[in-house]
Amino acid sequence: MKPTPVKRILIVLAVLLALVLAMATLAQAEPMQVVDDTGRTVTLSRTPQRIVSLLPSLTETVCALGACERLVGVDRYSNWPASVVPLQGVGGGMDPNIEAIVALRPDVVLMATSSRAQARLESLGLKVVALEPKTYADVQRVLGKVGQVLGVQDAQRIWRVIDAGVQAAAQSVPPTARGARVYFEVNSGPYAAGQASFIGETLARLGAGNIVSASLGPFPKINPEFVVRADPDLIMVGARSADSLAARPGWAQMRAVREGRLCRFDAAQSDVLIRPGPRMAEAARLMAACLGGKAPGKAVRP
Repeated sequence: MKPTPVKRILIVLAVLLALVLAMATLAQAEPMQVVDDTGRTVTLSRTPQRIVSLLPSLTETVCALGACERLVGVDRYSNWPASVVPLQGVGGGMDPNIEAIVALRPDVVLMATSSRAQARLESLGLKVVALEPKTYADVQRVLGKVGQVLGVQDAQRIWRVIDAGVQAAAQSVPPTARGARVYFEVNSGPYAAGQASFIGETLARLGAGNIVSASLGPFPKINPEFVVRADPDLIMVGARSADSLAARPGWAQMRAVREGRLCRFDAAQSDVLIRPGPRMAEAARLMAACLGGKAPGKAVRP
């Protein structure tokens, strides 16, 4: 008896599914080479299924690319999405728990180029890919690199979503807010976000100025007197640091502090703002709202 048309279709679909699964298995088994941000070529024997991430932005990138379930360990600062919080157990990027990482038997460790643990991990036989985005171009490139490690096709789709989101945030900024000279404090060092950083690039796309020039680097440590002399129109700062701004020598006399042109961001918002990764469009919306005097990030008096 000849198979019915429906049965023939089912047979064809079953064959196609088997081929797809076979190709996926073959792709996972094939070795790959990735050139990381240190210029080193890292050879992976197969597509990694057990990943340790030691940088929050890389953790978020792995998850944005649909591979959150492959994470077996993350640094203590990786807290988004919520599913990665139980994995916090391998220390920080600068002080990782080497024994804990080795015990997890990762196929690859993703970490910042600034971490001092790379050589130690490699000496123990682990594969390490060092990536550290600081600018928009870096974020786009790192998305591609992580996508390559994960075996994800068209990782740049995430970048297109980010770019469109930033553009939409820029369009929401009222004309009266454009050109405002901003001081963005990353932490109470004080370290600032300069024009050359991804934060500075976001401010520029929103039509705002930045008192910290590109010549000072992406995230320079700033002399507090520099900010007083620059007298910015608006200050963007974490809530913890905001409470002590007026106590800094000369700061109480700055117009932004005196007139309450200050945006305080809580801890969760600050995480979004200072991480160069998938949530950069959300960061742009926070800064746009600040520039427009709207919540969240509304300019309020300290």
